[in-house]
Formats: sequence, C-alpha cells, structure tokens
Amino acid sequence: MSALLAAIGGYVLDALRALGHHAFFFFDLLRRTPAALRRPHLVVAQIHAIGNLSLLIIMASGLAVGFVLALQSYYALVTYGASESLGLLVNLSLVRELGPVVTALLFAGRAGTSLTAEIGLMKAGEQLAAMEMMAIDPKTRVLAPRFLGGIVAMPVLAVLFSAVGILGAYVVAVQLIGVDPGNFWSIMQNGVDVWRDVGNGILKSVVFGVICTFVAVYQGFEAQATPEGVAKATTRTVVISSLGVLATDFVLTALMFSTH
Repeated sequence: MSALLAAIGGYVLDALRALGHHAFFFFDLLRRTPAALRRPHLVVAQIHAIGNLSLLIIMASGLAVGFVLALQSYYALVTYGASESLGLLVNLSLVRELGPVVTALLFAGRAGTSLTAEIGLMKAGEQLAAMEMMAIDPKTRVLAPRFLGGIVAMPVLAVLFSAVGILGAYVVAVQLIGVDPGNFWSIMQNGVDVWRDVGNGILKSVVFGVICTFVAVYQGFEAQATPEGVAKATTRTVVISSLGVLATDFVLTALMFSTH
C-alpha cells in the first residue's frame, strides 16, 4: 500500500513540476513579446509562413464541411418542415463551433508540427546555442515572433474557414437541393448576432491560437537535440494541442453560450 501511495505521489509531483515549468515558460515568453514587436518584419514573415501556407487546406476543409453540413442538416430539418432554417443552422454551427475547432485541429497538424520541427532542428543543429553565444536571446529572436504569428493567423484562418463553409452550404442547399435563397440568407441574417455568435467564435479562435502555438514552440524548444527527440516532440505537439483545444472548447462554450 505504501508503495502505491509513493507511486501516486511521485506522479502528482511530476505533473505539478511539469505544469509549473509550462507556466514559467509561458509567462517568460509573454515577457519577450514586446521586444519581438519592435521587429515587425519577423512577425509578418511568420504570419505568412503559418497562415498563407495553411490557407489551402483550411479552405478546402471548410468547403467540404459546408457541403456535408448542408446535406446532413437538410435531411434532419425537412422531416420537421423546417428546411428554411438551414442557413441559420449551418451558420451557427460554423461560426460558433466547427470553424474555430476544426481550424485549430488542422492548424495543430499542419503549422504546429512545422513550428516544432523547425525549432527542434535549430536546437539539434546548435543554432540556438550559437545565438546565446552571440548574446542573442533565442526566445526573443526565434520563439516570440512565431508565437505572435500563430496568434494572429489563427482567427483569420477560422473566419475564412467559416466563410467558405457557408458558401459551400449555399451551393448545396440552393443550387443542388433547391432551398429558397431568400429564406437561406434572410433567416441566417436575422438569427445570427454579430457579437454573441461571430465575436465569441473569433475569441475562441484567439484562445486556440495561443494554445496551439505555445505548445508547438515549447515542444520544439524543449525537444531532445536528436532526430528521435524532434520526431517525438512533433507527435506531442499534435496530441497535446488537440486535447487542449477540445477541453478548452467545452469550457468556453459553457461560459459563452450558457443560458442566464
């Protein structure tokens, strides 16, 4: 029994130690972000690398989600004679949930792993150590611009995902199924609140951007300086980011859209 309690205590202490290290690293990174803003060209370059190069998969996924969501929603709504509400259902589903969440998961798989591998390889190639030898802080020069770039890129990608998804739903609902276009757009416009629905969806995507980008840069910076270490770090990036996004989404949804 004592051995079991000792093992449980060891796991708890390890978890608390890891949590403390993550928190210290996060606040240390935040402290260095103002210095990164003094070099905006570095941040802009990371927004391009993170955002523009993720645009194709985000828009293709948004279009596919819009197609499928329109079909599935129509089959459910037509049973109860509410097919005119198809546009409203698709819009709320995308801007509230699917847009921010699916974008964050795709972001973790594409941009997050790229950031982790890039930073991990810089560490393995001793480039970060060389910066320290030249009195250049690698967190300020390497990590902070990537952190800011991810936070800026995520909401933009989420908005584009939702917009393309709505257009895809319009094509399926109006052009293929034959839903009245006036009902599709008018009920959507009347039922969607800019601040409560769209604004909260954008806020979600900002939080997800912080989570995914921080996990990516942390795992890359703390990766073992070996090929196996970098590979394991990229895997941890996807797993931790995805779980963090899903858990945080539940908390944010409960806080934002709960009835009062």
